[in-house]
Amino acid sequence: MEDQKIIDLFLQRKDDAIDQTSQKYGKYCYAIAWNILSNRQDAEECVNDTWLNAWNAIPPHRPERLRPFLGKITRACAFNRCKAQRAQKRGGGELPLILEELESCLPAAPSAAEETEAAALEDSVSRFLHTLPEQECSIFLRRYWFAEPLSEIARRYGLNLNTVKSSLHRSRGKLKRHLEREELLP
Repeated sequence: MEDQKIIDLFLQRKDDAIDQTSQKYGKYCYAIAWNILSNRQDAEECVNDTWLNAWNAIPPHRPERLRPFLGKITRACAFNRCKAQRAQKRGGGELPLILEELESCLPAAPSAAEETEAAALEDSVSRFLHTLPEQECSIFLRRYWFAEPLSEIARRYGLNLNTVKSSLHRSRGKLKRHLEREELLP
């Protein structure tokens, strides 16, 4: 089913919206949650939370593109679950390692008073990604958006693991310099 028809089902509050969304995007959302959490049950619960959050968000919101909208919800659910697990001294998944990798090139998370700066940071990172060659951008997004393990990225692109690590290291350096030029990093 086309995305706009699925969105229309949400807007009409039809139960079939969740079934259609699950059929079309269930594996996609599960992969995102799994890459962050590395736990089947937690990933499945995250996907179910995604459907609930989408149901609650549409309406009033009408996403232009359903796939990234659902991906963003899934990531947020997975990150929240990961934070809760870390607070309970559990762990796992790629999130702690990913956050450590990005720590040196991204400023601290903004407070409520810094929302404008956060939007500027988001716009700047988006512009930066458009400057990268396609494969380098894809590797960066696979690691830092989809939270894919390095070995999976290497397999996906037929690259050596060290090549992926080097690409990410260079990309983080470029991102840091980009953010410094735009005065978004001290």
